[in-house]
Amino acid sequence: MSEATSEATSTPAPAPVLSVSPVTLPSPGRAVGLEVRVSAPVTGGDLPVILLSHGLGPSNNLSSLNGYAPLAGYWAAHGFVVIQPTHLDSRSLGLEFDPDDPGAAPHWRTRAEDMTRVLDGLDALEEAVPQLAGRIDRARVAVAGHSMGGHTASLLLGARLTDPRDGTEVDLSEPRIKAGVLLAAPGRGGDALTEFTVENYSFFLTTDFSKMTTPALVVAGDQDDSAHLTVNGPDWHTDPYVLAPGPKTLLTLFGAGHGLGGISGYDVAETTDENPGRVAAVGRLTSAYLRGALYSGDPSWQSARDALATAPDPLGRVESK
Repeated sequence: MSEATSEATSTPAPAPVLSVSPVTLPSPGRAVGLEVRVSAPVTGGDLPVILLSHGLGPSNNLSSLNGYAPLAGYWAAHGFVVIQPTHLDSRSLGLEFDPDDPGAAPHWRTRAEDMTRVLDGLDALEEAVPQLAGRIDRARVAVAGHSMGGHTASLLLGARLTDPRDGTEVDLSEPRIKAGVLLAAPGRGGDALTEFTVENYSFFLTTDFSKMTTPALVVAGDQDDSAHLTVNGPDWHTDPYVLAPGPKTLLTLFGAGHGLGGISGYDVAETTDENPGRVAAVGRLTSAYLRGALYSGDPSWQSARDALATAPDPLGRVESK
């Protein structure tokens, strides 16, 4: 949708969606080719982009380009090009890395690098999916991620960490990304982490949100205690909002666990808080936020906030800084 149209109208009605996978993008030096799923409305031009980073988890295929259909489908039906990579830590790939091999980059780094590869490979993507040729607005790019994908998104938005291998500060921020959505994302390190996290995800120890300056919506469930990862309970997932500079917005979902109602897939067994209404709200509110962040003057986000605040039985609350 063009900028002029977007600034004068609210969120468009749902459109039929085109979804193509796998599309393999150029990836020299990567263990396997970078496969992505591309979903978009079948019509329209000047379409903004959402890069969607999957989480981890026990399922074989949700943590891949085949997951997150409830969100990817909603976003695409409402005017976005959604690009979902399969990261190297996906169970679907079955890859094993020797941690002592200096050439085997930790997944926290390769995940962020995947998203930069996607942006570098948009020409190849349009060639592989000719229905998209000339329809992508490359100046309006957002990133979204759930759980570990939220960590990936935070790095692309400007969060930093210290590489546990060599002690250097790592900056993987991507200036082409103009806004983000962090869904049940990890919080701060240090004494907020469990012994399990320190032993298995040592890169979390030095997470620093103080330089995460890109506008972002942080979505957290007030029942998401993630007890295997943090000793701080559900508040841990609000750290990317609390500890990052503005502009930031926090959406707290009442009664939501780590799955935020089931965003990783339809009827998946690992969802502990299945709630289709909550999933629909996540799609609606995140879409509205990104439209407001990417298009100056678009009223979608303010309208969505007002509707949430005045609902007789609200699903959550919003605060901003």
